[in-house]
Amino acid sequence: MPELPEVETIRRGLYPLQGARLTAVEVRESRLRRRVSAAALQALVGRRVGELGRRAKYLLMPTIGGGGMLLHMGMSGSLLLLLPNGSSPARHDHVSWWFESRDGNFELRFRDPRRFGLVAARSHGALDAHRLLRRLGPEPLGDEFSAAYLYARTRGSRRPIKTALMDAELVAGIGNIYASEALWRAEVNPKRPAGRISSSRWQKVRDAVRVVLEEAIAAGGTTLSDFRGAAGDPGYFQVRLSVYDRAGTACDRCGATVRKIVQAGRATYYCPGCQH
Repeated sequence: MPELPEVETIRRGLYPLQGARLTAVEVRESRLRRRVSAAALQALVGRRVGELGRRAKYLLMPTIGGGGMLLHMGMSGSLLLLLPNGSSPARHDHVSWWFESRDGNFELRFRDPRRFGLVAARSHGALDAHRLLRRLGPEPLGDEFSAAYLYARTRGSRRPIKTALMDAELVAGIGNIYASEALWRAEVNPKRPAGRISSSRWQKVRDAVRVVLEEAIAAGGTTLSDFRGAAGDPGYFQVRLSVYDRAGTACDRCGATVRKIVQAGRATYYCPGCQH
């Protein structure tokens, strides 16, 4: 699943669309996670794209004057920025947008083989006020994400720290891969109850989360199967993964064998030798 670094990579790759005018839309398959409203997308034709944003794993494409589009990649979604008439749509290219700008004309395609993605439009108002975003916690790369905040929010909590980090109401956008990697760097066992983490250890976790996410963004994200950036390029952070998907191999730090467990239905990888 594309996570925060992958969505941020896509956002940066779509920079040429800022200021471009939307000239046409085609919905080939509306049956995604939520049904795509072709009428709502058509209502945006003629408008210009504002500054692209990201909230957690959502890509925000506002239109100047209000409204715009909210996109989520789901399990296997991607956005491809193409020259118009460059190639015929593939089987899983469900939505296309065409844009005109001073730098040229572009086609943007939403590709999603598993159809768990989301394409939503609103005609007015701020996108960051969309109901899908209302309950999200602070951004992990923002100023509100602090050790003091994490410590205060988790007092009395018995759930594992790995599960807590993946709760979007606590912090928005830390996905499965990066939660495992951050806890390895912070030397914290993913099974430890969040309410038993001291403020000093929360500081280590907070710092590790930020470093891992920043490194992943710089590397263009992580490609384990489906992810591609807006130009079709894979991410390269997977070559730096220390524990994720490395069960049975030796820990790079202490040499113990990396283990895999399942928490809240998701695979967790950690080192029992140096994560306490």
